[in-house]
Amino acid sequence: MIEQKRHAPRRYFVDAQGHRVLIGLSSDETAEFEALDLSPVTSDISDGGAGENEVRWLELYLKHEGAWRTWITQSRAEQATAFKLY
Repeated sequence: MIEQKRHAPRRYFVDAQGHRVLIGLSSDETAEFEALDLSPVTSDISDGGAGENEVRWLELYLKHEGAWRTWITQSRAEQATAFKLY
């Protein structure tokens, strides 16, 4: 079986202040996201309701996901230009 963790791109990087942050988020936003990610769901999403924590988690997730997709696209473009067959 292939060890996926060693081949998956990392979503974290170290910022200028030396903090481990999610791509697209500040260190404070990363800490907030991680805390919200560990907290239990406080509402029944099936009835259409979402609590403040779920809304904030989604905001941070979407911010990170957008930056992540941009980073992946740029990384792949850089790899393609660096790879030359002749």
